[in-house]
Amino acid sequence: MRTAYHEQLEGLTNRLGEMCGLAGVAMERATQALLQADLVLAEQVISDHEQIATLSAHAEEQAFVLLALQSPVAGDLRSVVGSIQIVADVDRMGALALHVAKIARRRHPQHALPEEVNGYFAEMGRIAVALGAAAKEVLETRDPERALRLADEDDAMDDLHRHLFTLMMDREWRHGVAAAVDVTLLGRFYERFADHAVEVGRRVYFLATGTVPAEPEA
Repeated sequence: MRTAYHEQLEGLTNRLGEMCGLAGVAMERATQALLQADLVLAEQVISDHEQIATLSAHAEEQAFVLLALQSPVAGDLRSVVGSIQIVADVDRMGALALHVAKIARRRHPQHALPEEVNGYFAEMGRIAVALGAAAKEVLETRDPERALRLADEDDAMDDLHRHLFTLMMDREWRHGVAAAVDVTLLGRFYERFADHAVEVGRRVYFLATGTVPAEPEA
C-alpha cells in the first residue's frame, strides 16, 4: 500500500516537472512572438496553453485523491500539500506566458514594444526561461541548495524590471501612453513569472528540509 502511495506521489512530482517545462517553453515562444511580432508563434502559445491547464487540473485532482485516500502524515502530508501549492505556482507561470502571447497577438502586425526596449525584454525572456528550467530541475531532484539559488538568479530580473520604469519616466520617452501601458504590463508578467519560479524553489526547499527558507534581506 505504501509502495503504491509513493509511486503515486512520484507520478505527481513528475507531472509538476512536466508542467514547469511546458511553462518555460511557452514563455520562450511568447517572447519570440513578442519581439518578432510573430502571429503564428503567439497563436501556438495560446492554443498550447490548454495542455498546461489540463495537467494542472489532473495534478490537483491527484493530490486531493492522495489526501483523501491515503491520509498522509508528517513528511508525506507536507509533500502532498506542498504539491497542491506548487500546482498553483506553475499554473500561473503558464498563464503569464499566455498573457505575453495575447499582447503580441493583439498588437499584430505592429510590434507591441518600442525598439529601444527590445533588448531588455529579450534578456527578461532569457532569465524567465532559465528560471523555469531551474524550477523543473529542483522539482525533479528535490535539491534544497539548488532550490535556494533560484532567489539569487531572480535578482537580475528584478533589476531589469525596475529599470524599465526609469525608461518610461524619462522625459525622452516618446512612444506615448499605449506603449507605456504595454511595457508596464509585459514587464510585470515577466517579473511575476520569475517570482513564481522562485516560489517553487522555496516550496521544494520546505519539502526537502521541513524548514521555511529565510526571507531575503530588503
